[in-house]
Amino acid sequence: MITGGKQSNTLLVVDDDSINREILKNLFSSLYEIEEAENGKIGCGMIQNDPNRYCAVFLDVMMPEMDGLQVLHILDDMGITETLPIFLITAHAADDVVKQAYDLGVMDVISKPVVPYVVLRRVQSVVELFNARRSLRNTVIEQQTEISQKALQIINLSQGMLEALSTAIEFRDGESGEHVTRIRKITEYLLKNTKMGNGFSDEEIDNIAIASVMHDVGKIAIPDAILNKPARLTKEEFEIMKTHTVKGAELLEKIPQLKNHDAYMYACDIAMHHHERWDGRGYPDGLKGDEISVWAQIVALADVYDALTSERVYKKAFDPDVAVRMIANGECGTFNPELLECFFEAEPEIRELCRSLKGERYGLCDTEKCGN
Repeated sequence: MITGGKQSNTLLVVDDDSINREILKNLFSSLYEIEEAENGKIGCGMIQNDPNRYCAVFLDVMMPEMDGLQVLHILDDMGITETLPIFLITAHAADDVVKQAYDLGVMDVISKPVVPYVVLRRVQSVVELFNARRSLRNTVIEQQTEISQKALQIINLSQGMLEALSTAIEFRDGESGEHVTRIRKITEYLLKNTKMGNGFSDEEIDNIAIASVMHDVGKIAIPDAILNKPARLTKEEFEIMKTHTVKGAELLEKIPQLKNHDAYMYACDIAMHHHERWDGRGYPDGLKGDEISVWAQIVALADVYDALTSERVYKKAFDPDVAVRMIANGECGTFNPELLECFFEAEPEIRELCRSLKGERYGLCDTEKCGN
């Protein structure tokens, strides 16, 4: 099927009779470039090879190798007759032949011997119509491409703004801003490369990964004295810290533009519930087991792993092997056993992914306990 291309000014004459080809050539050569084919097989191949090359085709019915109706069947199956005008030329305009030809997409049936002024006017009108339709189709395609590019720019801008907001909050927390990037990559990797992503489309995975960067957005409401305290938090301070989950969801709900983003639902849930734990001992809602969404579970584990293997204001970075052991021993809360199985299997790849994103070797520390 023709799906665009420049306007053509070439007619193809497919006829086994050289005299008939010469008559049509003389009739149209002052208006169009003329190409010829001496039988249906050759003509069909020329059209199939480059349908955009021609503005119209004259097709004889009775020919050796492949007759006109056989050619039409092939071109109709390819959808070419929808966008390339084909005129059937025949001295035997039997009703059944004419019906078949029109059913297969022929624009007109011209009887031999041809009447020059009649054929000229009919062909010119049809060619002009098809060229106008092709031009319109090309314009629509160009506009659709432009719209798609602008939409992609808007999406990239929106994602960039979300990442910038999340990164700014990470700077307040004494982070370099790379934490949100690693969380996004770990989340995306687990969804795309393990059974935890079963049932999710590529678009849904992309939206969950985007949403993951906003998991700690609520920390913008936490005082610096608590957020950057270089020692263990008091019970009262920890209660304040825990409110970043609720405050994060509330903040996201107040951003009108975000509500139109497909990541919005995931972002609110992740911000609210990325500190819930499988045994119900997390916060803020004490959700248990499958009450916690899969995406919130994955971000929670990604957050713990990255927190353990990264240096924070209150701790050195743990070696990844130590971090894995601590997670397996439940020292950072309990997680979905199925998720843990997937994570441990994928951890070597995730380790290298994080190492490349950090651009440095992990620090070593086996005496500190995890901090969230």
